[in-house]
Amino acid sequence: MVSYSAYESITLEIDDGIAKIEFHRPEVYNALNNEVMLDLQRAFDEIQLNRDIDAVVITGEGEDAFSAGADISQYAGPAEEHDPLQRDRQELFYEMYQKPYECHAPVIAKINGYCVGGGLIFAMYCDIRVAVEDAKFGVPTANIGQIPTGGSTWRAIELVGEAKAKELVYTAGMIDAAEAERIGLINHAVPRSELEETVNEIVSGIQNTGRKAVKNSKRALNIASRAKSLEEAREREAEIWWEQFATDERRELVDEFNEGEADD
Repeated sequence: MVSYSAYESITLEIDDGIAKIEFHRPEVYNALNNEVMLDLQRAFDEIQLNRDIDAVVITGEGEDAFSAGADISQYAGPAEEHDPLQRDRQELFYEMYQKPYECHAPVIAKINGYCVGGGLIFAMYCDIRVAVEDAKFGVPTANIGQIPTGGSTWRAIELVGEAKAKELVYTAGMIDAAEAERIGLINHAVPRSELEETVNEIVSGIQNTGRKAVKNSKRALNIASRAKSLEEAREREAEIWWEQFATDERRELVDEFNEGEADD
């Protein structure tokens, strides 16, 4: 196991092809301040340099919250006191949100409690979201006179559709994990006692398939989600398909499959 000790607000451990990140601000429900954002950027840069990592799992310390979102204390006061600092912070948020989306390995948000505001936006940019049944989700930005940021309006519509995204934002309300699963905001809502096992099963599934194929599938799916047309998505997909076809992994797994068929 490799542990990185230079972080102030998170931990990063890498073991057996799995990177684990944990937020460490339980006293403020793992809220995202400048320190957390900078630590996350560094952590994902470390992960990006290690192509032996098959999957990334992110969670929050304790049992209360994955992350309650941005640290609201950093938004107090008139706008002129925040310009240009706040503009720069919003750019930093966007860059941080993009890290799990652009990571070479699948990223799983292991949601152990409140997942709100910026915490929810970060989770939405992960590939897979698994939550405990008593988790709560919401985008309460209107409650503090703000709107969602960091590209979240686009991402929310992509995940749950325009109507649901507007309802969540306009009402600033909370939904439970069952509703979040129903509308496609999360993949699984599970009892707290099953959270670890469920995430481990997903990670195991990733590691028991073609690992390069999974990473190239992520590239193709991300490109397709942002393509302007079917033709553009298909062209890029074909390029990545051929890239994967040329790998030793593909040849070895096809040979293993054919040998197994012959044995049957």
